[in-house]
Amino acid sequence: MTAGERHPSVVGRLGRYGLGTAPLAGLFAPVSEQQAEQVLAAAWQAGIRYFDTAPHYGSGLAEQRLGRFLRGLPDAGDAVVSTKIGRVLVPGQGEEEGFPGRTGFVRVRDYSRDGVLRSLDDSLNRTGLDRFDLVFIHDPDDHWEQAAGQAYPALAELRDQGVIGAIGAGMNQAEMLTRFVRETDLDAVLVAGRYTLLDRTAAELLPECERRGVAVIAGGVFNSGILAGGTTYDYNTAPPAVLERARELGRICASHGVPLPAAALRFPHRHPAVTTVLIGARSAEEIAEDLELAATDIPEALWEDLDHVG
Repeated sequence: MTAGERHPSVVGRLGRYGLGTAPLAGLFAPVSEQQAEQVLAAAWQAGIRYFDTAPHYGSGLAEQRLGRFLRGLPDAGDAVVSTKIGRVLVPGQGEEEGFPGRTGFVRVRDYSRDGVLRSLDDSLNRTGLDRFDLVFIHDPDDHWEQAAGQAYPALAELRDQGVIGAIGAGMNQAEMLTRFVRETDLDAVLVAGRYTLLDRTAAELLPECERRGVAVIAGGVFNSGILAGGTTYDYNTAPPAVLERARELGRICASHGVPLPAAALRFPHRHPAVTTVLIGARSAEEIAEDLELAATDIPEALWEDLDHVG
C-alpha cells in the first residue's frame, strides 16, 4: 500500500514541487511583506499548491504571511498546507536562531501532548486556517522519548478524528526518521539535506519508506546554498573538502551541458519513495528560475557520472 492510497486527500495532492516558507520569514536576512507576497503569488501562479511552514520560521512570521496570502485567494481550498510541532512560542527575548522574524517571542521545545495541542492551536490562529493537511514532528533530535511517546500519539489521535489530515516527522537527519518510520505509523517524512547530490545518508530511510508506503518530501536539496552556486553548507561556511566536492559535481554537470542546480533539484525524484521536492525562494524571480531548472532535460549519462562521485 502506498502513502497515496492510505491518505489520497493529502499525500496524493502534494505535487512534485512544493514551497518551503523559511526564507519568507527572513532566514539569514529580512524579507519584506511585499517580497513574501510576490513569492507566494509566483508559486501559486506556477501551479505549486503545497506549502510547508512552521512556528520556528521567524517565530510565527512565516505562518502569518502564508495564512494572509491564502485567505486572499478565491480557490484557497486547493492548497495543501503543512506545519510543525515541537517548538512552542512564548513571550520573551532570546536567540533568533537564524531568523530576524518577529521580536518578543522565544521558542520553547515541547513535544508533550499539551505542547502539541497548544502549538497547533497557536498555528491555526496565526494562519487563520481551519485545519492543517499535514503536521510534522519538528527536529526532535534530543527528544525521542517525548516525541515518540507523547507527540506522535497525540497527532495520531487528531488524525483519527479528522482534525488533521496526515502526520509526519521532519528532520535534518535520516537515522531518527528511519526509527519513526519503523516504530510508528507516519504518513510522510520531510528529510532536509540528507538526500542530495552531496549527501546521500538517507539511503537507508528511503527504501524503508517505500516498503511501508510513507511519502518522502525532500528539503534542503541545495544543502543551504552550496549546490546553487553559494559557499554555505548546512547553514554554515562549507569546509574546503565539501566545497571542492561541490565544484567537482559542477564540473561534471557542465561537461553534459547541465547546470548544477538543475541536477540538484531533479536528483531526489530519482528515488520512487520521493513524492515532492521543496524549494525555497526569497523572490518571485527565484521561483521562476527554480522551476525552469527543474524542467531541464538531463541525460542518463550525467546521473551515471554523478553517481560515481556521490
